[in-house]
Amino acid sequence: MPPVTVPVQVPAQPEHLLLYDGLCGFCDVSVQWILEHDPAGKISFAALQGPTATRLLAEHPELPAGLDSLVYLRPDAPALWYSAAVFAVAAELQGPWRHLRWLGLLPRVLTDLGYRIFARGRYRVWGRRESCRVPSPSERARFLP
Repeated sequence: MPPVTVPVQVPAQPEHLLLYDGLCGFCDVSVQWILEHDPAGKISFAALQGPTATRLLAEHPELPAGLDSLVYLRPDAPALWYSAAVFAVAAELQGPWRHLRWLGLLPRVLTDLGYRIFARGRYRVWGRRESCRVPSPSERARFLP
């Protein structure tokens, strides 16, 4: 008898969704930091390795092929990645972190260059996880499969 597979239900896209590398140590720390600085719970998360990200990345042809970056998605808005995603997320946070969004006024070619240089060394510095982190019960509603 062949194995039975149960399809994973992929929920509708929330208003603010951040796709992140669930195997990256720095990305994990960043998600934890965002959770702490987003007490209103605006931002939801999905690992790039999951079915939600797979479906949504396919729905956004403007994204570069093979993208392993942060991707910030809002319904009826273009996808944002690299530094633009960082600045858009910062704009949604409370406190002084909101002001980081103004760095988005710098030329994107420069801010993306900085992002890519940092991202290239992220596994070397922060490590690579074997699996995605399991959210705590209080965080679970903000994480999509």
